[in-house]
Amino acid sequence: MDAPTNLTWTDSFKLGYTPMDETHQEFVEIVNAMLVCPERDLLQHLDAFAVHGESHFAQELAWMTETDFPSTDCHAGEHNAVMKSVYEVRDLLAAGADPKVARGLAEELARWFPGHADYLDSALAQWMVKKKSGGIPVVVRRNMTFQD
Repeated sequence: MDAPTNLTWTDSFKLGYTPMDETHQEFVEIVNAMLVCPERDLLQHLDAFAVHGESHFAQELAWMTETDFPSTDCHAGEHNAVMKSVYEVRDLLAAGADPKVARGLAEELARWFPGHADYLDSALAQWMVKKKSGGIPVVVRRNMTFQD
């Protein structure tokens, strides 16, 4: 699979739990900035991602813990692996490593996010909506095309 050259928010990423969707939109924007920024700005964007990732993943862990989400360990494990990689790459970049290592991380995040959102985050979104309202999320996606 070719490396993504950008990551753009679309309604296909919506999961129907607004706080999560808003956080995911910010995730996409920060990763995209890492994909397209000049090399001299990579460290700044990587630092922004680290701050975002800590907050994003802590919020999801709080939701999972507060509601006894059944897949908490698996879900949190993925988040922990992402942040471990982020800090390793950040340290390398700050020490003068080739900026391609940070760009490569951004490409991996762009590949990882859709699958993580489709499976683990969508299950959490459904769980949260069911806990709050007794039903499952209704997601309205604009400008979607369907193929046979």
